[in-house]
Amino acid sequence: MPFEDDLGTALRRTGKDFTIDQHALVEAGEERGRRLVARRRAAVVAGSVVALALIATAGAYTGGLLDGPGGADGVEVAAPPPPTGGSGETGGGPGSGAEKAPRTGSGAVGAERMMADLEKALAVEGGKVTPQAARGTESEGGAAVSGVYDDGKGKAAVSVALSRVDPLGSQAAQLTRCGDKNLQGYDDCRTEQLPDGSKLLILKGYEYPDRRVDTKCWRAVLVTPAGFLVEASEWNAPAEKDAAVTRPDPPLGSAQLKALVTSQVWRPALNDLPPAEPEPVRQGGGSGTVLKDRSAADALESLLVPVGIPIASRGGEGSYGYAVLDDGKGYSLLQLNVSKGESTSGFAGADVTTEADGTKVRITQGSAEKGRGVVQWTVDTLRKDGLRVTVSAFNTANQNGTATRPRPAPTLEQLKGIALAPGWNRDRN
Repeated sequence: MPFEDDLGTALRRTGKDFTIDQHALVEAGEERGRRLVARRRAAVVAGSVVALALIATAGAYTGGLLDGPGGADGVEVAAPPPPTGGSGETGGGPGSGAEKAPRTGSGAVGAERMMADLEKALAVEGGKVTPQAARGTESEGGAAVSGVYDDGKGKAAVSVALSRVDPLGSQAAQLTRCGDKNLQGYDDCRTEQLPDGSKLLILKGYEYPDRRVDTKCWRAVLVTPAGFLVEASEWNAPAEKDAAVTRPDPPLGSAQLKALVTSQVWRPALNDLPPAEPEPVRQGGGSGTVLKDRSAADALESLLVPVGIPIASRGGEGSYGYAVLDDGKGYSLLQLNVSKGESTSGFAGADVTTEADGTKVRITQGSAEKGRGVVQWTVDTLRKDGLRVTVSAFNTANQNGTATRPRPAPTLEQLKGIALAPGWNRDRN
């Protein structure tokens, strides 16, 4: 079911002790920005994760920065994360569907210059960086570079990506806003507005949200008033994935990450990239599929009042909302998605029932796709006019984490009551 899935991974191979595929190193950076936003939304519909990260993010990004697959041994090296902004394949804001022509720079700053700039930017930190792959400003999606940083305490992958966004748009806001820690499971996240008006985010999290390995991923995201977007990522391993951890934490602390993304060394490349197209202003303040002219998050909070379970945290955007419930027996995540004119798959089986008003209802219970011991209960409904309301509950606050209780806090009947609440058909005008 195609709900919001806005917005990588990559730069492969690294370190002198590793076989390096130069071309694949920067691959998949573009998708990382989308994943960051997607992770933040963390929407799950009908048993599948609809991830902001960006996720996120995160965030997740899997678009190729350089052509070519990974190397023969399959080790993926850290990837710079160029987001979509005005330099990606599409524009006009999330969900606009408007195709845009490729937006590239003149190529005044090429791949070799990007590698030299990475070395220069990190020279003040005392370690040595070995650039592995890069792309210049002539590339779609912006410029990017990645390498391996060695300060004598363990090799670490590091990457930087440059692009342009609408500084007043939703993407810039999402990329510089900390997500719900209950959902993303990061260790620390801080935002800061710099004296020149730039917005800075420092996020200390993990490569895998479920922490199945100990690979940490720390990120810095800078958006300037001119729309310059600089993203830096680092890991506590010489590769983003499939490489043994070499140190407890990535080498650069918060102040060093800030210095890296604010370094003037990146300005020639940023200035060579064309400005992003302004995101369109949404009329009416958001989605038309809301309850009584409210967002899905507000509607969900209201509908949870009769359920009687305290809300530890809540959030969402437009037609997606979530709440983390706390009844004193363990956190429980509840997610709501509302759409109209989207996919109607899954409503033809024998497990589908029909209400008196013609609304079709499908209830599923089972293991969630991610997280140890996590179960998911979903009530998926489809009204005669094509409006689809899906409510899912989990026995954890973070569907990528581990179970915190035997079953979700709300009952199936309570979930069904939320999904079948009257008023969903009232569009916002």
